[in-house]
Amino acid sequence: MALPRTPSFRLDGRRALVTGAGRGIGLAAAAALAEAGAHVVLAARSREEIEAAAEEIRAEGGSAEALVLDVADIERAAAQIAALPPFHALVNNAGTNRPAAFQDVTPADFDAVMALNLRAAFFVAQAVARGMIAARIPGAILHVSSQMGHVGGARRSVYCASKWAIEGVARAMAIDLAPHGIRVNTLCPTFIETPMTRPFLQDEGFRAQVMQKIKLGRLGQVEDLMGAILFLCSDAASLMTGSSLLVDGGWTAG
Repeated sequence: MALPRTPSFRLDGRRALVTGAGRGIGLAAAAALAEAGAHVVLAARSREEIEAAAEEIRAEGGSAEALVLDVADIERAAAQIAALPPFHALVNNAGTNRPAAFQDVTPADFDAVMALNLRAAFFVAQAVARGMIAARIPGAILHVSSQMGHVGGARRSVYCASKWAIEGVARAMAIDLAPHGIRVNTLCPTFIETPMTRPFLQDEGFRAQVMQKIKLGRLGQVEDLMGAILFLCSDAASLMTGSSLLVDGGWTAG
């Protein structure tokens, strides 16, 4: 009797684009994909950060290059992506937050968060998907969403709006792109200690509220996401599309 074999988590010979790759979750995603054998293009506005990160990946035996890219500049970003060889995977990670009570949110806050978390993510994914389709690549697109794309949160009205929206976009994309063999999923972390979240988590009152919600009793680290990112970008998730993978320590369990 022939035993079934676990699908490969390896990404040898594949190309992956990671946005917001200079630090935090994006850097962890790039490291995970490179360790699995992918050639990783680290994209962000901060040249020094991504060049240093790419050099570190290469020093560890991985394959990586830096791409200075402003995802909010829709037309230029699309042109830069189109000029590159097509990708097999995208980790759409660039994002921001401007916490404020609903009654205090300004149009500038709303526009800044939605422009990066939704508009830029939408059109970066479109540019990558077009390249996959033209090259007949059965690829994987992963939007870094949030547990806040499944629940609400105080001082998070715009952030929640952007993440609930990207959850909907991902499901619609999954339907449109399935005939091309392109899978689209979301990764939904809880609060992960990163340069973006650190200022919020230094507030002892806020940190205590967060800890009450995370059933496993600890904040997330970027390493907690690396296995999930690799899974969703690999053949191990070949029948998974239009889904959300929550890595939230039990926050949304109730």
